[in-house]
Amino acid sequence: MSFELVVRSRARAAEGVVVLDLRDPSGAALPAWAPGAHIDLVLPGDLVRQYSLCGDPADRLTWRIAVLREPAGRGGSALAHELRPGATVEVRGPRNHFPLQPAARYLFVAGGIGITPILPMIAAADAAGAEWRLLYGGRTAASMAFARELRAAHGDRVDLRPQDEHGLLDLESLLARGTPDTLVYCCGPAPLLDAVEKRCAERPPGTLHVERFTPKDAGEPLLAGSFEVELAVTGITCTVPPGRSILDVLEAAGVQVLTSCREGTCGTCETDVLAGTVDHRDSLLTPEEQAAGDTMLICVSRAACPKLVLDL
Repeated sequence: MSFELVVRSRARAAEGVVVLDLRDPSGAALPAWAPGAHIDLVLPGDLVRQYSLCGDPADRLTWRIAVLREPAGRGGSALAHELRPGATVEVRGPRNHFPLQPAARYLFVAGGIGITPILPMIAAADAAGAEWRLLYGGRTAASMAFARELRAAHGDRVDLRPQDEHGLLDLESLLARGTPDTLVYCCGPAPLLDAVEKRCAERPPGTLHVERFTPKDAGEPLLAGSFEVELAVTGITCTVPPGRSILDVLEAAGVQVLTSCREGTCGTCETDVLAGTVDHRDSLLTPEEQAAGDTMLICVSRAACPKLVLDL
């Protein structure tokens, strides 16, 4: 779904981080969402960027996001930082590929702006009476959004570790303390996610959940040559050559597919697979979802067989 929302308020959350509260201009209720959900902002120049909802899901009138200004980025965060109260912006969503599963115990690990999807998760875990801890790292204390509020509300359950004071996060000791049934939720920069995945490799399947802002290296495709994609609904069959994505080929053939990040991190283009074997190259689906092979992100993933049949 797409909406024209108005910026109701703007506030500074930390160095380089602004919080934007978005509302419907008429005051209408917004679609429901759950912890882990994100929305797309459609910014000038048709730039589309994803931001986690970090407010209260019970507040159906307001969607809150926090945006980190990234000087070395591609311009989306700079445009978002220019939004002021009263401005309108096109918003799509919400979608949730990072949902909070019910559990008795949680360990939350956040790096930098990765704290945003974790905030409503902590509130939900606390309301459910679950045991939880948060390990939150950042470059400096001044750059860590919502850190003061988290410590004030939750005390010692929140472990704040600015890198300039404590060095890198001590993942080894923290993860070692968790019981095998503790669910681990992690969001932040790629090196942090890679380190957490490595240290959780021996944990039971389904206990680690991560959300990536940038794609991981998928290596070389399993199939070097071209392959065919048949669209079961429209009856179209296309050939996907090396170096072009399924999404690019379908768009060139006039097939309309909803898309956003085009790098395998947001899930907008997720498509059901009716037949064939997928070479999963995304940074979103869990290992279990990839192994099932019944869905794929067509912006980056490819075929590991001569032909795929998609539900399009």
